[in-house]
Amino acid sequence: MAGGVQIGARFVPHAAVMIHAAQAAAGFHGLGVRKADSVALMLRNDVPFLEGTMGARILGAYPVPINWHLRGEEVAYILKDSGAKVLVIHADLLRQIKDVIPPGLIVIAVAVDPELVEAYGVDPAQASAPADTLDWDSWLAGQQPWSQPPEAEVSSMIYTSGTTGRQKGVRRQAPTPEQYMQTVQQYCRVLGVGPDLRTIIPAPLYHSAPNAAGVLATQLGGFVVLMPKFDPEAFLALVEKHRITHVQMVPLMFIRLLKLPEEVRAKYDVRSLTYIVHAAAPCPAEVKKAMIDWWGPIIHEYYGSTEVGAVTFCNSAEALANPGTVGRAYEGAFVKILGADGGELPRGEIGAVYTRLPWAPDFTYQGDDAKRRSVEMAGLITSGDVGYMNDKGFLFLCDRANDMVISGGVNIYPAEIESVLITMPGVRDCAVFGIPDDEYGEALAAVIEPQDGAALDAAAVIGFLKPKLAGFKIPRVVEFRAELPREDSGKLFKRKLREPYWEGRTRRI
Repeated sequence: MAGGVQIGARFVPHAAVMIHAAQAAAGFHGLGVRKADSVALMLRNDVPFLEGTMGARILGAYPVPINWHLRGEEVAYILKDSGAKVLVIHADLLRQIKDVIPPGLIVIAVAVDPELVEAYGVDPAQASAPADTLDWDSWLAGQQPWSQPPEAEVSSMIYTSGTTGRQKGVRRQAPTPEQYMQTVQQYCRVLGVGPDLRTIIPAPLYHSAPNAAGVLATQLGGFVVLMPKFDPEAFLALVEKHRITHVQMVPLMFIRLLKLPEEVRAKYDVRSLTYIVHAAAPCPAEVKKAMIDWWGPIIHEYYGSTEVGAVTFCNSAEALANPGTVGRAYEGAFVKILGADGGELPRGEIGAVYTRLPWAPDFTYQGDDAKRRSVEMAGLITSGDVGYMNDKGFLFLCDRANDMVISGGVNIYPAEIESVLITMPGVRDCAVFGIPDDEYGEALAAVIEPQDGAALDAAAVIGFLKPKLAGFKIPRVVEFRAELPREDSGKLFKRKLREPYWEGRTRRI
């Protein structure tokens, strides 16, 4: 099959997608959108997400993806903070947030197609655009494609995940032609993409990594399958059906795939896969090895941030030789471990991870230059990760600085404990975090989502961990939940789990 975008049974050829993007650009311009303005997109994984993103970029405007799980004032804040002139939104989501839409904001509703209606249980009565709102398909059909030279493309203004306080939009300056070419070339190398790739986008397009991968693969004319949401067996079926070659994933997807029964995994032919790259969170070494054993030495990893981009990279051989690493500094990138005084720490010593890509255009946080200045030290940028370098220059992440637990004066990194706990039979998902302790200041709690039918209790969990971890890393409290608060992308909302324990105490959570 030639290049284009597939979602469910629907296929839109590459040429049609690009024409629609040019029509969207003309339409946005007619609605008053100009260079450096913003166009908000509150959509699930769908073809209009890609078309609207590319249409805004033709004008040099910032596409602003909005996490469609957000509600009420959370959405209102981003719409106002970004200065969006237009909002493109799925019809059912519009009905949920219509009361908080700022006055004067132009809204274009996208009908919810059958594959999304089924995947998310959308009420069919709410799947069509309201009668008093612009309908995307009808509006688009009335536009002549944009025919003037495009402005310099700016990247999407992604709003950071907001583990504390309000989310902030990462607003990057328009690149010079040289910066643009270097950035595209790096993405192509890191993601392994080219015009002949066949890929799946299994994570939400409102996150920076899948957003970049999906848009770039589409622009290059690749064959792109959009998954409404990740399901491990459905993913394997799509790989076999469409002979997928390249995929960008997150470690949680690996874990879910490996938890499938062996007979289910063996049903599907995945030999078409030639290049898998993952990021967004550290991958437990045992999980990485198991995936390499299954799919072969085609697993790659990079580490980066929305603010800076991809700064490290490693292949399967390097990962096996340095278990747990997220890679070495990408050619030309700066990756350093700094102490509180800004000095670079020796190899093996834990500190804050600071990075920079010399060719990346500078950025600020939308409306908050002070926050932008606060994340810079010695010309480098931190996204809040803590880690160390080994003697060969490979970077290892310990955790987010905000997630670190200090118990009796000892620093404990929950990610280390989670990477062990997730390998326990019967554990589908888990989270470890700090809770108040009158003697030690903080103690560890673990919340576990069991697999269906698994019989787990706290004693079994502690017994599993004790031979594998030091005593001070064993959780004092073990709870079980039917489901953890996690997005399709894999992001876990630990704050929601911590909050009940810290109510009434003076502490940032």
